[in-house]
Amino acid sequence: MHVRLTTLSAALGLAIALCCAGDPAHAQEQIALKSGESVELQPVYWIVNCRSILRSPPVAEILEGPPGLTVTVKEAMVPARRQQCPQEVPGGILILSAGEIKERAQGTVVIRIKYPTKDGERQNSRELKVSLFP
Repeated sequence: MHVRLTTLSAALGLAIALCCAGDPAHAQEQIALKSGESVELQPVYWIVNCRSILRSPPVAEILEGPPGLTVTVKEAMVPARRQQCPQEVPGGILILSAGEIKERAQGTVVIRIKYPTKDGERQNSRELKVSLFP
């Protein structure tokens, strides 16, 4: 019995370690922008069974980051690839833009995305490294 518990706890510990270990696919993304440039980061949507439950388009805001950056959500029909939905769903594209950059800067940007859904407001965040150039 003791051997089974030890084996079970070792297997559980290994599973937790594998789940929490750094995954290269989820490594922190790095973006470089010059004055006036924008970059599309990702589609944003909220679905249940491949159907949108958004009441209105998602909204994004920068919680922390170098000055001169703005974030917006451009309303669009977007693919829900992670959920393998056959049709595009209502949502938007998350866009990061640099205003006038006077001097080189870099830092981490924390973006919060709010989803006004039929079940109430949901939110998540995204963190990425940014290098800004004049």
